Amino acid sequence: MALLEVKDLEVHYGVIKAIKGISFEVNQGEVIALIGANGAGKTTTLHTVTGLIQPSHGQIIFDGKDITKIPAHKIVGMGMAHVPEGRRIFQQLTVLENLKLGAYTRKDKNLISATLKMVYERFPRLEERKNQVAGTLSGGEQQMLAMGRALMSNPRIILMDEPSMGLSPLLVSEIFDIIKVISEGGTTVLLVEQNAQKALSIADRAYVLETGNISLSGKASDLINDESVRKAYLGA
Repeated sequence: MALLEVKDLEVHYGVIKAIKGISFEVNQGEVIALIGANGAGKTTTLHTVTGLIQPSHGQIIFDGKDITKIPAHKIVGMGMAHVPEGRRIFQQLTVLENLKLGAYTRKDKNLISATLKMVYERFPRLEERKNQVAGTLSGGEQQMLAMGRALMSNPRIILMDEPSMGLSPLLVSEIFDIIKVISEGGTTVLLVEQNAQKALSIADRAYVLETGNISLSGKASDLINDESVRKAYLGA
């Protein structure tokens, strides 16, 4: 059974249909890439899955439960975390305060401490800067903080929206290496990413979204060699 199932999802902004009846699934342990041009509906899809937007039609099933009408804060407590586009860290708080807020749905202090230790192992720079005001971090460090904050909720699945945006090529490679480590640690990943080459290089499977429709899907290793994908998204 899939960990996450999206069935016939439709989303409207007023009279505009942004998502036009898409269906896809994410199995436990996979990295799934959702690629497409700007305006294709990728961010809207993630916002709908995580409860920030209500769909006009369709179902979202997470771990066998229908979460379509469940509010976002309760979905986090069920084991789904969202790393939003643009980081959305709390600029005026310290790194440590940001990370602790990621664990707000959890009660066991010992487990929270263990998770914090794990986050610091994966992001040593966050431990070095734990008392630094988050807004003074570099772009790459802020992205690491957003990812670390999501991991603090101990999620079964993380949805990441454009984690490489605005970063240098060197930092982009570092962020994608971290995503692989997160996946290898047992956390399922649904990745929205403008850098299709990087996304497909680490994904198991992928879906191509075009103007609210899924136009293509398959193994990432197949799509990275697909001529239409290469022309549209890989600059070939």
